[in-house]
Amino acid sequence: MDILKILKSGESEIIEFKASFGKEVVISLSAFANTKGGKVIVGVDNSGRPTGIGFGPETEQRYLNQIKVATYPQIIPHITLIDIKGKNILVFEINEYPVKPIAYKNRYYKRVKNSNHLLSIEEIVDLQQQSLNISYDAYPLNESLKSLNRSLMEMFIKKASATGRVNLRDDLLTNLTKLKLIQNHKPTLAALLLFGNHGYSLHIGRFKAADTIIDDLLLKAPLITALDEAMIFIKKHINLSYDFDGSLQRKERWQYPLEALRELLLNAVVHRDYKNASDIVIKIFDDRIVFTSPGRLFGNLTLEDLNRDDYVSSIRNKLLAESFYLIGEIEKYGTGFVRIRQWLKDYPNVSYALDETGDHFRVVMVHAADKPDQVAGIFRTSTGQA
Repeated sequence: MDILKILKSGESEIIEFKASFGKEVVISLSAFANTKGGKVIVGVDNSGRPTGIGFGPETEQRYLNQIKVATYPQIIPHITLIDIKGKNILVFEINEYPVKPIAYKNRYYKRVKNSNHLLSIEEIVDLQQQSLNISYDAYPLNESLKSLNRSLMEMFIKKASATGRVNLRDDLLTNLTKLKLIQNHKPTLAALLLFGNHGYSLHIGRFKAADTIIDDLLLKAPLITALDEAMIFIKKHINLSYDFDGSLQRKERWQYPLEALRELLLNAVVHRDYKNASDIVIKIFDDRIVFTSPGRLFGNLTLEDLNRDDYVSSIRNKLLAESFYLIGEIEKYGTGFVRIRQWLKDYPNVSYALDETGDHFRVVMVHAADKPDQVAGIFRTSTGQA
């Protein structure tokens, strides 16, 4: 451990400085355990300058006991005593905990950049599901299988078989049970979302200005068909031009790459938080489209991660993601924004930006923006509220 380098680099998502041991140290350790792990360095000031801390034969055990009593499940950090020019400092190190969330006196924290934030009820539930490897959409509902549209289920099985990504040779009920969409003869939430009347809405509007709507569509259809209906509406309200390359045939060129728009639409319905009853909202303006879906990014995924080609996806609704993968709508997990960037290479006048606001995730795609930072500014000026 290069302690001098750590002190020089300052506080961060995984580093915290404290002058003395107290409850704030334990809060930071619980926040680190709920996030990516980290170190709390005690005996330094806010700038990382060593100030020293008293240390005797019982000090380490006393601190460990205070941490164990105040946290649940109990966490036990690794403690290292370091002497810097005659001044003792203590480094408390904790890894991301496998069983989350960790509570400090019945309150739950996460680490965001260089500070600790209280978790919302939704975030607490998400962490519990991640720890237990439970997907919210896998919850079996007290619904009859008759509430599902049989023709849509048959179409789904036919598409899944055609892709070759799964071997489905049994009867319909057995196939859906094999895919975990039906459990104990009850439909899961994922099954209802895909094939039934689920009650969640996708609201698309064509706007002339932030407060002037000229057309809108409210979709509550099963997701299997809602995607196509939404794309038809979007295509109706974006520009289409034609390129002539010297051949007899003309080539269509949409205002935005349709593949990228469908990817954003798919991302909104697959990764939204279905514990939140808010609508998915899509706003189409003359020069931009704004996709807003309930739920912030899931797990430890960040906005910065999505702008890298090597990001690892965190999936909130595993059955939905698997279902759309099986029918070929999702090519590979964790590659959606990578492929969007690839598609945009043929559209130098189109840019996009990502944002989290409140309990929502938002993507804006802008036509004729010269620089990405111009896109980000739109969040502050003219998108309106989701």
